[in-house]
Amino acid sequence: MTVNGKPCGLGADVDERRDVVEVEGKPVAPAALHKYYIMNKPKGYVCTVKDDKGRKTVMELLPPDAGRVYPVGRLDYDSEGLLFFTDDGDLAFRLTHPKNEITKTYLVRIEGTVDEAQLNKLRAGVMLDGRMTAKCKIKIVETDKKYTKLHVTIGEGRNRQVRRMFETIGKEVVFLKRIRIGEMELGSLERGKVRKLSESEIFYLKNL
Repeated sequence: MTVNGKPCGLGADVDERRDVVEVEGKPVAPAALHKYYIMNKPKGYVCTVKDDKGRKTVMELLPPDAGRVYPVGRLDYDSEGLLFFTDDGDLAFRLTHPKNEITKTYLVRIEGTVDEAQLNKLRAGVMLDGRMTAKCKIKIVETDKKYTKLHVTIGEGRNRQVRRMFETIGKEVVFLKRIRIGEMELGSLERGKVRKLSESEIFYLKNL
């Protein structure tokens, strides 16, 4: 991506009235007509507008002036991390449609240890709901005898997929946090906090 002909990274300041933004040489229109937010979702919230069980919803964490925006995709009640909100239906559709295979990376913690043979089984795909999961990337980032932390990157979005994948090798996920979608990282955003996406971040998501 370039701004006024110069390479630009995510998070850079862009003046939609003056700057020319291009992705792969093609100009991108400004996103002023819609609203876009990123949230670090905490545990104990559901990703719905209302909940018939009376549980807290992620909508309660949005700023008062957010307007009618909606969560893009879901994180289950016991999971936390990166969650987008927007009123841009086209972007929401493209980010969540299975055919686009947009990768999502999770920080996962399981009890005990896991060996490469078990991880290779997950990487190659396991049977869930009568069909195999797609190949994925898994990397151990920290381990001792009590627990193992891993980065898991998948291109699907089945219900509770990462948790259920580990169940097939006899491991329980005790902590799950989404830290990245594509190249968009959660970064230092505090748990439960929300911020607006920058113009360059919006342009990136629109061109994933």
